[in-house]
Amino acid sequence: MKVLYTAGATATNGREGRVKTDDGKLDLGLSMPKSVGGPGGEGTNPEQLFAMGYSACFGSALALVARMQKVQTGPVHIEAKVSLGSDDSGGFGLAVELVGHIPNLPREQAEALMHAAHQVCPYSKATRGNIEVKLSVA
Repeated sequence: MKVLYTAGATATNGREGRVKTDDGKLDLGLSMPKSVGGPGGEGTNPEQLFAMGYSACFGSALALVARMQKVQTGPVHIEAKVSLGSDDSGGFGLAVELVGHIPNLPREQAEALMHAAHQVCPYSKATRGNIEVKLSVA
């Protein structure tokens, strides 16, 4: 792979600490949600950060595919829902649902774009075969 960009970040004290990017653009407190045994709180969590990154990346992949197919999508919103759960081994796993909001296209065409974007999105490639990723159109 030819590297085009490298992001750097450091987490201190795990899910109840802080995350900070190496360039200082993000510096966020973390809080473990009550639903997984934490105290809750004002901080974010790794699943929210992953959802933000995946939805942004997927939206760009969809725009690329649309341009390549010469499709005018109008405004597109990608909603990512990242679920944390326990698995049979006593460990934890993730699942993702990506919902495309593409109101200017017929459902069938929007669904085809979602599936095409899933083939080129770097996050989709990284998760393929590792976690369940469900695609849908609202």
